[in-house]
Amino acid sequence: MHNEKLFTLIKAPIVTEKSARVGEELKQFVFKVDLSANKREIKQAVEKLFKVEVLKVTTSIVKGKRKRNRTGLYKRSNYKKAFVTLGKDSEIQLEGIN
Repeated sequence: MHNEKLFTLIKAPIVTEKSARVGEELKQFVFKVDLSANKREIKQAVEKLFKVEVLKVTTSIVKGKRKRNRTGLYKRSNYKKAFVTLGKDSEIQLEGIN
């Protein structure tokens, strides 16, 4: 896989209370990824970008919500979430990432 695609594949980490709890208990991290990415590509991208060992990747597509404002109805975009399980000795620091 090309290095250019690696940087565009993973869009952002998802940091919520639920993802923090999963990270502590199961050693998983949650990322917002490109909608067209598959599990193999996500695994390669995380391993190369963060230099960690990835055991398993689980994905889910989150459907966009329908919202309303004063100009009318609109729909938020769908996005894909990737739950990445790390090996025993691997760890990702998310503090300095923008």
